[in-house]
Amino acid sequence: MKRSVLILITALVLGASIFAGAYWVAHRASVMCCAHPEDDLDWLRTEFHLGTAEMTRIRALHEGYLPKCAEMCAKIATKQSELDLLAGHGTNLTMDAQSKLQDIAALRAQCQARMMEHFTSVSQAMPPAQGQRYLAEMKRLTLGNHEQMEHSMSGNTGHEHSH
Repeated sequence: MKRSVLILITALVLGASIFAGAYWVAHRASVMCCAHPEDDLDWLRTEFHLGTAEMTRIRALHEGYLPKCAEMCAKIATKQSELDLLAGHGTNLTMDAQSKLQDIAALRAQCQARMMEHFTSVSQAMPPAQGQRYLAEMKRLTLGNHEQMEHSMSGNTGHEHSH
């Protein structure tokens, strides 16, 4: 009987120790990973090994650009909604729908140009080698995945494409 109780107590202590250790490790990892959840630029600091002065300049550029970006994405989303209403369930592309497509294309081109200007400004706030690497990556992402950014910045989650 004493042996069974000893085994039970040992198992409980071992289980509690494992639980406490796992909890502590998970808590530490959570604190380390989420120390700045509001900091959407932390990846930039980490990826490009940027200092405080560089991040201060980049944050100012980023904060100045965000309202312009959101405004542009909202314009695109509005035109897209107008196009969706025009297209409806019809099988023909009307002249009005074609006009909306051209409007959307023009807005997207304008948005991409503004984004590239912003990314160029950010790259110039970095050390030259890091800035070149950043700009190359942003060009790849921006020119390749622009539609995803429009949806996330416009706040319009009701319209989804399946490409």
